[in-house]
Amino acid sequence: MPGVTPIVSGIPFFYVRGAPPGNVGYFLDGIRVPYLYHVGLGPSVVHPGIVEHVDLHPGGYPARFGRYAGGIVTGETTEPRTQLHGEANIRVFDLGALAETGFADGRGTALVGFRYSYTAAVLSLIAKDTKLDYRDYQARITWDLGPRDRLTAFAFGAYDLLGRIQDDTLGILFGSEFYRLDLRWDHHAEDGTRLRVAVTGGWEQTRIEEQRNASDRLLGTRIDLRKPLSRKVLLRAGADFVSDRYGASTPTYADPDDPTTKRAAALFPPRTDLAGGLRFDVVADLGGVEVTPGVRVDFYRSGTTTVPAVDPRLALRFPVGKRARIVQTYGLAHQPPSFVVPVPGLAPGTLADGLQTALQASAGLEFDLPLDFSATTTVFHNAFFAMTDAIGTANANVDAGALGSQRSAGRAYGLEVFVRRKLTKKLGGFVSYTLSRSERTLNGLTFPASFDRTHVGNAALAYDLGRNWRVGARLMFYTGAPSLIRSRGLLTPPPVQTPDRDPSFYRIDVRLEKRWWITEKAWLSFVAEMLNATLHKEVVSGQEIGPVSIPSLGLEGAL
Repeated sequence: MPGVTPIVSGIPFFYVRGAPPGNVGYFLDGIRVPYLYHVGLGPSVVHPGIVEHVDLHPGGYPARFGRYAGGIVTGETTEPRTQLHGEANIRVFDLGALAETGFADGRGTALVGFRYSYTAAVLSLIAKDTKLDYRDYQARITWDLGPRDRLTAFAFGAYDLLGRIQDDTLGILFGSEFYRLDLRWDHHAEDGTRLRVAVTGGWEQTRIEEQRNASDRLLGTRIDLRKPLSRKVLLRAGADFVSDRYGASTPTYADPDDPTTKRAAALFPPRTDLAGGLRFDVVADLGGVEVTPGVRVDFYRSGTTTVPAVDPRLALRFPVGKRARIVQTYGLAHQPPSFVVPVPGLAPGTLADGLQTALQASAGLEFDLPLDFSATTTVFHNAFFAMTDAIGTANANVDAGALGSQRSAGRAYGLEVFVRRKLTKKLGGFVSYTLSRSERTLNGLTFPASFDRTHVGNAALAYDLGRNWRVGARLMFYTGAPSLIRSRGLLTPPPVQTPDRDPSFYRIDVRLEKRWWITEKAWLSFVAEMLNATLHKEVVSGQEIGPVSIPSLGLEGAL
């Protein structure tokens, strides 16, 4: 999507309009999710068959979303279906399935889904010193109390492990897991009012060093209300509260007086963090001009420190002729200190140093083009304050141990272009392009962020060849990140014959599918696909990586 800048190809952590990965929030049905994709270029941590749609809010988002100073990615699950249906797939390195049916004459529904990777067995034949595992599950039960009330229990979770075997001992490079259980009551009134009351519990952990894990036990509740005040005015309001109990297992061997041990204990102390707040916005149609003012009021508590935050928001949309609209968004966003990337169970306990803050502004044009094409062009400017962006300032020689304690300021600005056509057409796809600049200010010096990429482009096309054959391809391109930092001089002396930026990178992914219809609703497909079919290598900080390429053959089916 426009405004999204990858750190490295295939790694599921991104900058969104200059905000670092740790400042990007992920939600599914309003439930906080640590990350989106499995390790090792894996698939999504939630089976796509249960996801109705996904939206990216790069800035100035609705008041419903907060406590992140970057972009927000939200997903909504499918409506329960009483008729039996399902889908399944098996590939070279994993398999997955999802099924749903009704019971009790349609008053209830039950859904179960999972994905399991046998990558470890495949890798043992190729790279015997590498271990890669991932799996996930989803389960949902609904019960209609009446025509307007429904109870839902929704559980999901994921597990990932990447390790290296040396001397018959497994060393864990990345190990993470998370689990969620959400219990909710939904009420739909005759006047269109929708009310949801929910309670969410969860547990998650990440391996932070040998024989030591960081964990979080969370418990939260939320209320969401949508109430039409008139035909042209919609009120959206809500409240939520969440408790995060962070902890870490005791190191097997550690010197409590060692400076590194003391610093880690001070940065990630065992503690209980609290956050709660109220929010509302109003969507009003003022004679064809849509105005959405809103505000969030939150408080954050960690240890003995309590910090309040007020986040106003404003969105405007008004027509320009019959086929164009102007869209503007403005917002203030606050977030507690965050880790460099959003991994489960790891958050700095440095609230006493203040909240991260982002001022977000954008303005754009939406166009309806001939032949069912649509396009958007957007300019944006974000300003950041008190950021815990350790990777964004990595080239500034920030002490690696500082992580969440080193604070920086910054800004990002740029132009985004997005042109698309629905994939249901014979020829469909999209083209996106971002021209941007992301800067950081630290110790009085201003310099490009470590993963500032001037040009980022993506294109995807899918074409119906006929006779149920379909082919698709995706192109990803971006210019290199800075290898040296210059700002009114040099932060570090320039190495000999080192370019100012790493070389540009691109990759092409391809997919071919043949589908056979068994009945009007049941089908089976053969799929051949390959990530990075061009076998291109990437250079990061002067180091060549790859080529990282994954070919796959598989079968998919649904009924």
